[in-house]
Amino acid sequence: MDRSVHTMNTLFEQLGLPGEDSYIDQFIRTHTLFSQKIRLDEATFWTASQANFIKESLDNDSDWSEVVDQLNVQLHS
Repeated sequence: MDRSVHTMNTLFEQLGLPGEDSYIDQFIRTHTLFSQKIRLDEATFWTASQANFIKESLDNDSDWSEVVDQLNVQLHS
């Protein structure tokens, strides 16, 4: 099992998105979730495979879950 520590940069790359800090900052500003009722994996801006990866990461408490949680907090702020 992969026990590496993942970063926001590697999460974005895993999701098939650019992993540069400037892109991540812009993504978070552009995709703010204004309601706590919207689950991260149900946000409309994800592709089906991205949403599935996020959901599985959280449901299975995978090694990605910590950084996915961080993204969730940032998008809901």
